[in-house]
Amino acid sequence: MARPLAITMGDPAGIGPEIIVKAAAKLKDRLASGDLRLLIIGSTSALRLAEQQLGVRESIPEIGDGAWANLALMQADQEGDPIRPGALSADGGRFAFKAVEKAVRLALSGDIAAIVTAPLNKEALNKAGYHYAGHTEMLAELTGVRGSVMMLAHGNMRVSHITTHMALEDVPKRLTPERLRLVIELTDKALRGLGVARRRIAVAALNPHAGEGGLFGRQDIDVSAPTIAEAVTKGFDVVGPIPGDTVFVKLRAGQYDAVIAMYHDQGHIPVKLLGFEVDPATGKWMELSGVNITLGLPIIRTSVDHGTAFDIAGRGIANERSLIEAIEFAERLASAK
Repeated sequence: MARPLAITMGDPAGIGPEIIVKAAAKLKDRLASGDLRLLIIGSTSALRLAEQQLGVRESIPEIGDGAWANLALMQADQEGDPIRPGALSADGGRFAFKAVEKAVRLALSGDIAAIVTAPLNKEALNKAGYHYAGHTEMLAELTGVRGSVMMLAHGNMRVSHITTHMALEDVPKRLTPERLRLVIELTDKALRGLGVARRRIAVAALNPHAGEGGLFGRQDIDVSAPTIAEAVTKGFDVVGPIPGDTVFVKLRAGQYDAVIAMYHDQGHIPVKLLGFEVDPATGKWMELSGVNITLGLPIIRTSVDHGTAFDIAGRGIANERSLIEAIEFAERLASAK
């Protein structure tokens, strides 16, 4: 029987508990057959509240450390005061960290095949005393890795990032030959794991028009271009730097299989623009699609491509599509590994 995937609840005050319950309901046939096995790690009380609000008749069974069924719940830490949906708290941040910490330990020991994370809140995380910019940095430290990379995926839109959570003024200093070389290698490896045959990668330019011959900065000319040329000599199918205002259109058109973005918003905006469907009549989200994959770890980790959505937590209207996609991506990567 296949090893289970762990789903960390994220911040229990967010929509994590709700989308987990909804995803489990959607996947019940696969779970019943044993084709899929899921271990939920988080707050028992938050999950029970979500089950109650959604009218679930059969609760996910809770277990301790040890053997588990095809669908089971593991408590991440001791419960304190009740965590209310939509309310930011240090307890919410504590549970988010403890769930990931426990999942990493299980993944490193080989007890689970991969980790799928529901969203956490960075302010709550730091309020609890865990000073990370997000999941990516937390996972890197917990697994002893220094060079992890964030990739977003939605359909054929696969985007890796040179930098993520940092001020724009600091981005040029992080664009080094070593960092770009690492991201190229990990992006190629991820595409191979996802079953992409050709693995054509484009590197987005940092500056407008790739620097316009040095008029708008020289990073693309002095750093990106020679590093890309070096990668080509090593057998990587990589081109660039390609101006950021056209490279994602070409990715969507299938000219590339992945793009390497220079900074957070450059890569996130095109993926989320396509992955978030909006009802034009109400202006509300109808679908949230897309997956966040952490590359360069000794374990497999995928995640939803949205936040905790405190404003709608506990109302029963959160969409589970991104979580189901993250589960599917984790399965594909685990199978390839």
